[in-house]
Amino acid sequence: MQKEKKLEFEALIASEISKTLKNIVDFKEMTQPIAPDDAIGRVSRMDAINNKSVAEAGLRQAEEKLNKLEFALSKVDSDEFGVCRRCGGDIPLGRLALMPQSLYCVKCAK
Repeated sequence: MQKEKKLEFEALIASEISKTLKNIVDFKEMTQPIAPDDAIGRVSRMDAINNKSVAEAGLRQAEEKLNKLEFALSKVDSDEFGVCRRCGGDIPLGRLALMPQSLYCVKCAK
């Protein structure tokens, strides 16, 4: 991969990391414990608990994405970046543009 492209992907990954960190902060706010003494109805409390569960799942996904993005950022200058870990072929640039943390080409990711 050309040096210019790697610099573009480095900037893209840094931008994605920034967005993901913001999402993590938002999810952490949404996963705060629900105080039992809050004056909300039973149905509202169940809805709040359900929303908290959804936010916790989102938090886990965002943290996993952050780890993958940080790994990709550490590899962007190496020859390994953009190369499928399974087959050794090039990962299409379009896939890397959408998912810069991709470790596999489309065929191997299935």
